[in-house]
Amino acid sequence: MRNAIIHSIGAYVPERVVPNSFFDELLGENVSDWLAENVQIYERRWCTEDQSVADLAAEAVKSALADGKVKPEEVDLLIISTDTPEYVSPSTASKVQHMLGLINAGTFDINTACAGFVTALDTGAKYIRADENYKTVVVVGAYAMSKYLNMTDKKTVTLFADGAGAVVLRASEEEGRGYLASQLITKGEYYGHMGIYAGGSKQPLNQEVLDEKDHLLKFVHKFPKELNPEMWSMMANTLAERIGVKPADVDHYLLTQININSIWETMDRLGVPREKAPTVMHHFGYTGSACIPLALNEIYKNGKLKRGDLLFFIGSGGGLAFASAAFRY
Repeated sequence: MRNAIIHSIGAYVPERVVPNSFFDELLGENVSDWLAENVQIYERRWCTEDQSVADLAAEAVKSALADGKVKPEEVDLLIISTDTPEYVSPSTASKVQHMLGLINAGTFDINTACAGFVTALDTGAKYIRADENYKTVVVVGAYAMSKYLNMTDKKTVTLFADGAGAVVLRASEEEGRGYLASQLITKGEYYGHMGIYAGGSKQPLNQEVLDEKDHLLKFVHKFPKELNPEMWSMMANTLAERIGVKPADVDHYLLTQININSIWETMDRLGVPREKAPTVMHHFGYTGSACIPLALNEIYKNGKLKRGDLLFFIGSGGGLAFASAAFRY
């Protein structure tokens, strides 16, 4: 049966390294120790002034195409997940398509905030499974949140960072590989808790918006502490049930990297060793829709990803949106 397999993997982070000590000076207080001890972020990558999210996405796609020896003209569809887009309109994907010469690729963006990469992965796999005209689909998670940070807001400026990751999905008849199951859940009652709330049709940009910094990222309300571990473990159990395995049978859990303690609690709830959930926030910071493919790229480059491994991708983001997908590598 025709299925979508993970053919190749790529990633990119900006060259600019921002250590925790930068924020000690910026905020006039010692935040380095708290960041290192509580969230285990030691440094992160930020774009330069002349870099944009399309630049990050393009580099990640080039990396993934090179890894899989895929020619630009072979790509049938490019899906970019981002909530820090190049423009309000047109799509970031259309610009990246042009930048890379993906002349045969249709394009669109997906915005489910930090759940976006898994949502895009699920969507790309279903294009391949449903339509024989789609043989090669590139899925990207790209994030340039440094462009939307309030430099005086300690809650956000120390956490968020920039990067991009990409996966090439390909059609295959090979048994025992590829997409297995997925699930999307939204808890829309949390839509007003965190986001960028100006610049759209609800609140167009004006001088008052700029003066109040409402065009930048804001944490408006605290999320329940247990929400991510509860949802992630529930979705992991659902995936396992749907494909007839146990949580312990999963080789790698690729989870949203917003909080290492939430990742560990999820593993503990599942009764699974914490080592099965790779973490990359230590040197990359929190990279939103890019963090899951960055974690995937990390285990791939380190030789920990083996053919036949069972992967659970589980992401969550503002909205609140949740997405999960199971693949056999």
